[in-house]
This record gives sequence, structure tokens and C-alpha cells, in this order.
Amino acid sequence: MNILVLGGTQFVGRHIVEACLRAGHAVSILTRGKTVDELPSAVERLRGDRDQGATGLASLAGRSWDACVDVSGYTPRQVRASAERLSGYVKRYVFISSVSVYVDDPARHPIVETDPVLPAATEDVTDVNGDTYGPLKVACETIVREIHGDRATVLLRPQIIAGPYDQANRYTYWLNRATLGGEMLAPGDGTDHVQVIDARDLSRFVVTVIENGHAGVFNLAGPRMTWASFMALIGAAQPVWVSADLIKAAGLTFVELPLFRPDGSARSSQMDMSTERARAAGLTLTAPEVTVRETRAWSLAAGLPVVLPPEREAELIRLSRVAAPLSKR
Repeated sequence: MNILVLGGTQFVGRHIVEACLRAGHAVSILTRGKTVDELPSAVERLRGDRDQGATGLASLAGRSWDACVDVSGYTPRQVRASAERLSGYVKRYVFISSVSVYVDDPARHPIVETDPVLPAATEDVTDVNGDTYGPLKVACETIVREIHGDRATVLLRPQIIAGPYDQANRYTYWLNRATLGGEMLAPGDGTDHVQVIDARDLSRFVVTVIENGHAGVFNLAGPRMTWASFMALIGAAQPVWVSADLIKAAGLTFVELPLFRPDGSARSSQMDMSTERARAAGLTLTAPEVTVRETRAWSLAAGLPVVLPPEREAELIRLSRVAAPLSKR
């Protein structure tokens, strides 16, 4: 099959390209040519910029593909340009969406594909930030369905994604911090939950969707585990549990302590995603210990920045020990 990937040089896109190649398909990518490209020479490089509308997609003229995988669509302006240009020229349009489209309800577990989503952003919104990201993805999903229809559209709603090439440094922070050894801040009390999916599992499923013509919406997530299990999995030798209340009082966010959403807090439902539909369609999952081992091997040489400064971590551990005796009075 001939597959067009919109994006394709970074993290998830790169894994999707590699999965398509391993499955024996021919791959073209459309990028602006502004990021490092380490893909195999067999990949056809096309240049374009969806922010320029139809004129930015001139390199697609006269071409058709069996499928398009849109991994870089963040705004309605971008997605409408590509969805309209490829209408009638691709047999399937696969749009990579996000768990952030769902209405936040910490009491609802697990999240399923029919759960309510946020109101869509208007098509003139182009600023992508924490407040607009989910509504923008909803708008993009709507455009893809509107133009390509249910027959030709597959929408994927992935969880937090982990694996080699991940420059976001959310999952990798914990792996590399555990590797340093010593006392390590462990968030909460160990009973909260974390859930990620290996990028390679997502990528294999994209190939499955294309090859088998699956349509509709799919949640993609890996095994759900407690933080106690996660800390053991990554080899944290001396975890020191710091309560969620203390973390909140210290002003730490999802940025300083990535992946940590205490059960019952805002967006904690995103750490409980049902993948029943995707598994029935062929989603298979890598063993968590393999994801840890292979992601760590890549990340140790990647030069990723420190997320939580060591002195801040040490201070929180100290404060947790002061607070512990007080809580027993």
C-alpha cells in the first residue's frame, strides 16, 4: 500500500513511518523540512505547510494514496487544508487525536469512546495551549468526519505516549531519575494510577487500521498500574512518598511532576482509559518492562533536560518528613 504521513520525522510520526515500512508499505511524508530527519532513504520526502492553506500543499497535486495518517494536525486551519486537498485522493484518513478531547470528570471510569467530548474550538483559533488543545482536537476530528465520512475516517484517541525518540520528557524523566539512584521523590502514597502506551504499539495499530479498513474512534492506552507498581517497575531503589497535598501546596504541576494526576483530581480520569474496542480490532501491547528498558537505553544518550531540579526534590522530601510526624498528632 502507499501511505502518506503528514509529519513523520519526530517521535510518534517516526514510529508510524517505521511501522509502515516494516509492514512492507511505501511511505511518503509531508513536512516543512524544519526538523531533523533520520528516516530511511526509502521514504519519499514531500514539502508543504498546511498553515498556508491549499497553496501550501502543492506538492500533493496529482497524487493519490491508499491512506493518509495525520500526526501533525493541531488546528482546524491545518486539518481542513489537508482533509479537503486529499478528499477523493486517499481511501482512508487516519487522524491522531488526543485523550484531551474528553470532558473532564474524575468520577467517570473508565473513559470509553462514546463519552462526551469538549465543545469544539472555532476554526479561527490557531493558538495551541493547555486550554485550547482539547477543543482544537475536537474541531479537527469534526472536520475529518465532515469531509471524509465514517467510511473513510478513523480517529485515534491515544493516552500519554512513551518510547524511544520521546523529547517531551514526561515518561523519560522518571526512568532517568530512577537510574541516578538515591532517595527519589515518589508522588502521592503509591495508590494513585498511571497509564501510558508505547508509541510502537500505537504505530502497529495504525498499520492494522489501514490494512483492515477499521473505521470509527479508538482509545489507545497501555496497562493501568498504581504508582507503587510503576516505581518498582522503573527500579526506584529508595522512593520517598510525598503526599499529593504537599505537592499541591508546593505549587508543583503536571510539568514538574509529569504523569502524576492524583486519583479524583482534575483530569485523573485520563489515567483510566478503556481500550476494549481497540483490542478487539487488533491492538497489542508491549510488556511494560520492555518499554522501560528500551526507552531508558535511548533516553540516557538523548541529553534530555532535568524536569524537577534536584534541590527542589530534596526540599520536598525534607518537608514530607516534617509533615509526617505532624499528621500523626
